[in-house]
Amino acid sequence: MRNVFLAIVFLFHSGFAAAENTTPYPGTQVVETGKPFAVFFDNLLGAIKANKMGVVAQACADCGAKSIGVTIAKNRVIMIFRPDFAVRMLKASVAAGIEAPLRLYVTEQADGNARLTYRLPSRVFGVYGVRELDEMAAELDGIVAKIVTDATAG
Repeated sequence: MRNVFLAIVFLFHSGFAAAENTTPYPGTQVVETGKPFAVFFDNLLGAIKANKMGVVAQACADCGAKSIGVTIAKNRVIMIFRPDFAVRMLKASVAAGIEAPLRLYVTEQADGNARLTYRLPSRVFGVYGVRELDEMAAELDGIVAKIVTDATAG
């Protein structure tokens, strides 16, 4: 029992237990925007619209935390897609429907700037091994890259 206790103490002391893998999935992109959270968030919404994608939904953990009297760093999950891509996706693979909408995760960092994390559509849909999905995902990679470029530049 003492050896188990020592092993646990070692793990905590070594930092292993506190380590976090911020990109657990292949194809995860992390962009340090250099822009304040609110500015980048507004730019991102504008870039999504300008690139003809739709915001399907948003999730806001800091809003929920605030409702119970807890303050946490700002964050949003913006879910984006488009009906024509949905039709193509489902025609190619009904199983792939769980992957839509695509998610863009914006988090406020300690300096107040925003970080954007997302998975490349080609990685999200690539696991299905369906040529039509791969073709669609390649298009989406380009659109998402343009959204990111526009949002970080604006």
